[in-house]
Amino acid sequence: MDCAKAEGDFAVARRERRARKSPNFDALCFHAQQGVEKWMKAILIHLQEIPPRTHDLLVLSERLSKACPAWFWPHEELRLVSRATVTYRYPGETATRNEAGGILRLAERMRRALKALLKSTA
Repeated sequence: MDCAKAEGDFAVARRERRARKSPNFDALCFHAQQGVEKWMKAILIHLQEIPPRTHDLLVLSERLSKACPAWFWPHEELRLVSRATVTYRYPGETATRNEAGGILRLAERMRRALKALLKSTA
């Protein structure tokens, strides 16, 4: 299973987290969410499911748990990562280093769980 696109988003998020000059924490949040979204969609495809056209991690997680009952993730955390993407993507709000770091840590935990799930379905 090729998850290069998802891994690319995580690489961008990590790079922004480490940036010393002009880090873009809004972009970090966006790419962290995109990485999780792409992992979920890749697993759905692997399971012969057509992923829904949505960016909402809660919707994707519910679809994934139907296709693979071993999958579960707390709804509050899925909503948090999904909301951070939208909140910080448009003018009005800006993510702080701490907020973005929390989103990335959460997304990385999801990534590890999704990688393990994929391995268990191979």
